[in-house]
Amino acid sequence: MTNSISILGSTGSIGTQALDVAEKLGISVTALTANKNIAVLEQQVRKYKPRLAVVFDETLANEFKASVKDTDVKVLSGMDGLIEAATDKNADLVLNSVVGMVGLCPTLAAANAKKNIALANKETLVAGGSLVMDAVRKNGVSLYPVDSEHSAIFQCLQGMPDGKSLKKLILTASGGPFFGKTKDELLNVTLEQALNHPNWSMGAKITVDSATMMNKGLEIIEASWLFDMPVDKIDVVVHRESVIHSMIMYSDNSVIAQMALPDMRIPIQYAITYPHHIPSPVSELDLSKVGTMTFAKPDYDTFLCLNTCKKAMKIGKTAPAIANGANEQANEMFRNGKISFLKIGELVSEAVESIKPTEINSLDDVLSADKASREFVINQIGK
Repeated sequence: MTNSISILGSTGSIGTQALDVAEKLGISVTALTANKNIAVLEQQVRKYKPRLAVVFDETLANEFKASVKDTDVKVLSGMDGLIEAATDKNADLVLNSVVGMVGLCPTLAAANAKKNIALANKETLVAGGSLVMDAVRKNGVSLYPVDSEHSAIFQCLQGMPDGKSLKKLILTASGGPFFGKTKDELLNVTLEQALNHPNWSMGAKITVDSATMMNKGLEIIEASWLFDMPVDKIDVVVHRESVIHSMIMYSDNSVIAQMALPDMRIPIQYAITYPHHIPSPVSELDLSKVGTMTFAKPDYDTFLCLNTCKKAMKIGKTAPAIANGANEQANEMFRNGKISFLKIGELVSEAVESIKPTEINSLDDVLSADKASREFVINQIGK
């Protein structure tokens, strides 16, 4: 079990819940990082007393440093700061819960520093899966999934000792706020509507990704890397209640599911305490109160991102990084009121169709693909 932890993205939804879990387990916190939320970061520094605190936004770092000058915390900024937090010699485990491509470099740095990693930053594997998995294998470190879906599959797989009986993975999806809506009904949806997730409390970017179902597309790619499964053997089923977090099917067609209330503290805690399940602060699942569970096929025609992500993974090379970069740019433009909701999926699809993927031989190849896809989206809107 982990004794000390460094948390990248400590002021977000996953980061704050990870701190709650660490506190209840008596785990020391060695480093904390935030993007811009220095008010919450200051509260965390004063409570958990890490050795290191990082403000990624360099314009706010000096302000933060002044606010905690009466403490012993070392304050850094930018990517260099994130990487120092990811390689902190005092941490047994690095939990990466930053949002977006910014999480890739720290993940690689943590693996190369021989740190075990709890991964909640899905873009890391989507864009740089081959690099990350190679680094994990080369350095003999463990990579624990934190996303509820991947944690569920990881837990289900503990019952497969021979490693040869797996037939397929089944990812569950809540369907987001627009399940059952047609394209015509989604023409004029607002950001407020897109952020109204039925089950989970998440950051704005991820919540919009859930509304477009891009989040599930990213999870398909991530699951393919984590569990060495081709995308054709990864199914998605819409399960509105978010009680079953994902399933696996064995070769005899029996299905194993992991169930719990929709609370991220369970997968966070399992990543920290693996291979042990220990008491958690989450309430028991009472199926009599759940009553009914429903399942449906996703609407691939309305939510274009799902098939686009599958296609990108089949293409391989930098195609997944292109899909991810295009989505990050389009998602941000929607949140800033510059494009419509449906335009997100269209732009991601166009980017994958239009930009020629290249082989991944280094981090620069991934970063170049990411840059090209963002520029493509900006140029398409400029037209």
